[in-house]
Amino acid sequence: MKVLGISCHYHDSAAALIVDGVPVAMAQEERFSRIKHDAGFPSRAIDFVMKGKSPTSPDYVVFYEKPFLKFERFIRSAVSFFPGSYGQFREGMARYLKEKLWIKAEIKQKLQVRDDQVLFVPHHYSHAASAFFCSPFRESAILTVDGAGEWTTTAIGRGLENRIELLKEIRYPHSLGLLYSTFTAFLGFRVNDGEYKVMGLAPYGKPVYVDDVLRLIDIREDGSFRLNLKYFSFHTSLTTPYSRAFPDLFGEPRRPDRDGTFDQRHADIAASIQQVTEDVLLKLARTSRELSGSKNLSFAGGVALNSVANFKLMKEAGFDHIFIQPAAGDAGGAPGAALYVYNHVMKNERRFVMDHAYYGPGYTDADTGAFLAAEKILHTRYGDDELLRVVARKIADGEVVGFFQGRSEWGPRALGNRSILADARRPEMAKRINETIKFREPFRPFAPSVLDGDAPALFDIPPGESPARFMQLVCPVRETVRKENLLPAITHVDGTARPHIVFKKTSERYYRLLQEFKTITGIGCVLNTSFNLSGEPVVESPADAYRTFCGSGMDLLVLNNYVVENNGKH
Repeated sequence: MKVLGISCHYHDSAAALIVDGVPVAMAQEERFSRIKHDAGFPSRAIDFVMKGKSPTSPDYVVFYEKPFLKFERFIRSAVSFFPGSYGQFREGMARYLKEKLWIKAEIKQKLQVRDDQVLFVPHHYSHAASAFFCSPFRESAILTVDGAGEWTTTAIGRGLENRIELLKEIRYPHSLGLLYSTFTAFLGFRVNDGEYKVMGLAPYGKPVYVDDVLRLIDIREDGSFRLNLKYFSFHTSLTTPYSRAFPDLFGEPRRPDRDGTFDQRHADIAASIQQVTEDVLLKLARTSRELSGSKNLSFAGGVALNSVANFKLMKEAGFDHIFIQPAAGDAGGAPGAALYVYNHVMKNERRFVMDHAYYGPGYTDADTGAFLAAEKILHTRYGDDELLRVVARKIADGEVVGFFQGRSEWGPRALGNRSILADARRPEMAKRINETIKFREPFRPFAPSVLDGDAPALFDIPPGESPARFMQLVCPVRETVRKENLLPAITHVDGTARPHIVFKKTSERYYRLLQEFKTITGIGCVLNTSFNLSGEPVVESPADAYRTFCGSGMDLLVLNNYVVENNGKH
């Protein structure tokens, strides 16, 4: 049985194909369209996941939310906040009448399926399924937190075998995700894109504005909360999510700029909203443990990408194990919706555990060689063992390498298949990559990829099935490592890092590269950042990789077994 899951028409459109309960292909539309956070119908992603499948049509197509229920929320909210909501209502009605209400007809027309083959799953059930049905758990507490689905913004539930039940919810406009995104906008970053910049900025500040943040949100001991809408306008404004009362409390907003400069007030505000977010999530997680009676937690929704908060959950929420969907935001709703139908609705036994994220397109050596030849790009081809030795030596010698291999990663994190790699031992490397390769803010930290056996000695990673497999956990760098300044390029200003633990079973070639690097340097750890420039999606194809290489200051490009050096840029 083939079940196709789709998410679109908000942000991070995606498609996922589930065959007999097992995901075989998943991808976001942005990787093909080259439009970051592309919200359009994921035609290219669907073409990829369905490519070569026979028959070519799925048995069912499942959309990740209920469009008419979301439309009800839109109408009722517009009425509640009228006349201030008039401009937002007018703009929103145009979008709903143009595309959002007709998603079923669009799916039927573009995929040539019958009316009874198109199904819809509530947004937070899609999130819940994307975590629980991908986890290794047979039973689990479930927590989903985002901006908003139809009405739900936060849900607590439990999963047992092939069943999911959501027990409690918080409803729009009271939203932890929208609270954090409001601060994202106030600090001069783009909503639904710059939240991780706020998280990266927070360690430069102190949480001296916590009491002021708490004037915006009333938090109960069980984690439930209500926003003080006096300070917000996301429910009425088309352009600004905060009201005039917000800068009266926090001062003038930070203006967006290209060089990423900030003053101490901005950093202190970031630290304050980060601390409040962590405290709310910790309360919610503890409540989910109490209600479910489980020592396992399955976590999804856009707020689950807050990897600093995730560490606090691992350490303090009382769970033995936590699983977080790698594409925790809206993209994850695509496989979540499909798995919900296959497991919960159709009552099929579970057949899947997500232990890697390599579900995107892959390109053979023949594909790569043909591209290089057609473009007349100077290159060298190596055997596998020699290639890894050469690349490891280049990194150890201080070169920055674009590393492209295998199938692309599912989710926003580069996990060794579409990565930029460098020597984490070199203190100048973070500044160089931010300034001349990624062209992004100087305060942004970098992540390390580390061999599984070496990780405990370098990082304070909690035991158990760790989210660090998917680079979803910020944790302290070991004190001895910091004192000896062994990994300065990936150690953030607060002494933390967001490690990506590499396992031989799921990423053998990348694992062997780290082993070669360890043979040379004594450390099985390299700097790993996503293969893209600021404002662009992660590269998908060899052509994307080469174009990005030429537009940056990288020294070396690896395309499977082919190597292009910077003197080969044309």
